[in-house]
Amino acid sequence: MNYQGSAVRRGEWLELTPGKLAAKGEDAQLSAANWLANTLYMPPKLIRRLQAEAGIRVAGDRLRLHLFPAREYGFDPVFEPLNVLYEDDFCLVAHKPAGLKVHPTGNERQPTLAHVVAAHYAAAGEAVAVRHIHRLDEYTSGPVLYAKNDFAQLRLDADMADKRIGRTYVAIAHGQVPVSLQRIEAPIGKDRHHPQRQRVSDTGKLAITHLTLLEQMKEASLIRLQLETGRTHQIRVHMSYAGHPLLGDALYGGPTDYISHQALHGEKLHFTHPLTGNSIEIVDPWSAVFMELYQNLSSQTNS
Repeated sequence: MNYQGSAVRRGEWLELTPGKLAAKGEDAQLSAANWLANTLYMPPKLIRRLQAEAGIRVAGDRLRLHLFPAREYGFDPVFEPLNVLYEDDFCLVAHKPAGLKVHPTGNERQPTLAHVVAAHYAAAGEAVAVRHIHRLDEYTSGPVLYAKNDFAQLRLDADMADKRIGRTYVAIAHGQVPVSLQRIEAPIGKDRHHPQRQRVSDTGKLAITHLTLLEQMKEASLIRLQLETGRTHQIRVHMSYAGHPLLGDALYGGPTDYISHQALHGEKLHFTHPLTGNSIEIVDPWSAVFMELYQNLSSQTNS
C-alpha cells in the first residue's frame, strides 16, 4: 500500500481523492468499499462499521471517511513532561523513561505513560483513546508507538502480529560477549517458581534474538539487539541464558554495582505508516543514565 494522494483532515472526517468512483447510492458505497479494501487495505470489519454508521461519503472524486470520532482517553490525564518523537493524525511515538510503566497493571500508585499521553492529547484538545501498539518493561527506556484512531490501530496491530514493526535495542551486558554470539534461539516460558520471571524452557514459545557486539570493555560489553519475536523479557532472558545478563538486571542475575535496573534502551523503532505506506524510522537517543553508565565503563578500558 502506498497512497500518495491528497489526505486532508476536516474535523472528525478524513477527505481523500481516490479518483472517480460511482456517484450515487449503493453503487457509490460499493465502489468506495472496494477502493478502501484494495488500496488502503482497510479491514472489512471497519468498512462495514463505517457503512453502518454512515461514515463513508462519496462526492465526485472525493471520499470522506469518519475516522476521527471523539473517544474517551481511557486514563485520567496526568500533566507531566512528555518527549514526543513523532506525531500526526494517525500515530504517536513517545519516549518512555526507565522507571515508568507503559500502562497500569493494578498495583501502582504512580502515573504511567498512558496517563501522560492522555494529558498530551487533552492539552492539544484531541479526544483520542490512548492505545499502545507494543510495550516496554518498566525499567527499559525507549520509544512506544500509539495508534490515534481505529484504522491506524487495526493496521498497526496487524503489522505487529506479522512482525513488520522493527525494534532495535542497545544494552550493556556483564562480561565480554564474544563476537561470535550473533543469534540466540531458545524458547521462553513462565518460571513456575518465580511469578515475575520468565525462563528458557522446552515447553515455551519460540524466541529469537539477533545481536551485534559493538564494544568490549573491561567488565562489560556494549551490544545492539533486534527481536525476531517479542516474548516477555526476551532480551533479558536470552542474555542471562547466554551467560551475559544485563548490568543492573538483578531479576536475571545481572550485577547491580553500576546501575540499579537493567541497562537496556530502545534505540530505534521502524514501522509503516498506516495510511501512506511510507517507511518511518524513529531514533531515540540514549538516556542520560545509560550514557553515563557507558562512559564510566568505557573509561575503565583505558585506565
